[in-house]
Amino acid sequence: MRYLTKEWYGLCQMTGLHFGMRSHKGTYQKDEDLYLRLKKRKEKEFIKMERELYDFDPREMLEIYDGSVFISAEKFIAGEEIHDEDTIVYHMPEEEKDHINKLIEEYDSREPFDVDKCKIEFNKRQDIIQSENINNLATNLYSQIADPRVFALGYCTKEILSQLKRLSKENEIKVRRVLNEYTKVQKKEMISEQLRERFGFHDCQVMSCEFKQDIVFFLDTSGGFTENNKITFKEAKIIKQEKSIEESYWLYEELYYNQGGYEAHMLFAGEDIHELTISCKDIIIERV
Repeated sequence: MRYLTKEWYGLCQMTGLHFGMRSHKGTYQKDEDLYLRLKKRKEKEFIKMERELYDFDPREMLEIYDGSVFISAEKFIAGEEIHDEDTIVYHMPEEEKDHINKLIEEYDSREPFDVDKCKIEFNKRQDIIQSENINNLATNLYSQIADPRVFALGYCTKEILSQLKRLSKENEIKVRRVLNEYTKVQKKEMISEQLRERFGFHDCQVMSCEFKQDIVFFLDTSGGFTENNKITFKEAKIIKQEKSIEESYWLYEELYYNQGGYEAHMLFAGEDIHELTISCKDIIIERV
């Protein structure tokens, strides 16, 4: 990746550092009683939310998603004007409907909601948030947090909240700057508008791959913004591959014209973020 790199993607994840955070006058010093009260409150909210999800009837998915209109992720992120050609009407494939029908069967025969299991999950998530905060926050900012447990619950001093908002804004500006640079470069590439529009598979999952003279991907597009689920890279060579991409989720792509063919750069999310770069003579995108 030349522009939409791992580092850029990491920066994308830090444009909302202040989301869900509230200032609390009791967070200037460590207070065990405060922590226990706030934890109980957040745990109660979490259980309520999980119960609502548990009680969600999958039948509604058939009504909500089939026929929904989606917008191009790149256009949305870039803040560009959205036209009709930037949207797609999602028609749910039969296999997805079959999957939902299985969910309906499971829903109708499910066990009672387990509150104790939910509490364990809440504690696990809090531990993960604390670990992520250690890794993501600058040392000088993290050192201002009196109790990392309370911060993980979503509470901090007004001074820290102000810093989080400022950092989020700075990161957002950097993210948009890189995306705008990439958009300008792409406009100069000798790539047909049809291929440029079709070669985008954000949030689709790679189900299987074939690595022969042609490289072929088969995708699960149920979470993405396209109905095209097969990509064939004709007469392809792998330039860079960091990990297996099977079962990974497609994040972003860059496409360049290269000596009568194309060079495709792709960013995936699996156990971690990894790249794949392929050189090929042509790219065939289709729905099968």
